[in-house]
Amino acid sequence: MGAAFGARALPRQEVEQGRIEFVGMARDGFVRPPAATREGSVLTARPTVIVSSRNQGEHPMRTFESVADLAAAAGEELGHSDWATITQEDVNLFADATGDHQWIHVDPERAASGPFGTTIAHGFMTLALLPRLQHQIYTVNGIKLAINYGLNKVRFPAPVPVGSRVRAQSSLVSVDDVGNGAVQATISTTVEIEGSAKPACVAESVVRFVA
Repeated sequence: MGAAFGARALPRQEVEQGRIEFVGMARDGFVRPPAATREGSVLTARPTVIVSSRNQGEHPMRTFESVADLAAAAGEELGHSDWATITQEDVNLFADATGDHQWIHVDPERAASGPFGTTIAHGFMTLALLPRLQHQIYTVNGIKLAINYGLNKVRFPAPVPVGSRVRAQSSLVSVDDVGNGAVQATISTTVEIEGSAKPACVAESVVRFVA
């Protein structure tokens, strides 16, 4: 079981500057956990879904006031994030963090004559973007914490050239009651590359929310 997929909201300054930081999948996410009283079954409470605006963004964030509201939305599209630009600095930082310094990622001069014509982001760097991008798509209130439970499927259909813009589009596949005030959500996310017919990443993540 991994660390919380996102128990801390991004500082406003980071959001406004559009800065992407890669320090693990627990860094940023889509959960805001204010104190709340849980009453009744998490799967039968009346849903209350709020669409709120972001401080800096093109699309509204979907806010669920409880895990019951989240469960009621199973099978629905959640929306998509804003576009984020992938820079060489971002790629270099991720290479340093993971030890993957393959030339296709960190050597622009050599990569210019390589198979992609430029440096590309690591596939796992694209995957590591999910918490940051999903935080712009939705949030769940009234919980104590959220935990990464795993991934069912992950594919990287297309490379992400440095300088490209990407965004995430997510849907809520299912929400299951796992007892002790927790639900397990399966979220399908496609990371799109602006101008590309193929996505950068298609992933099905599993997250547990504890109320």
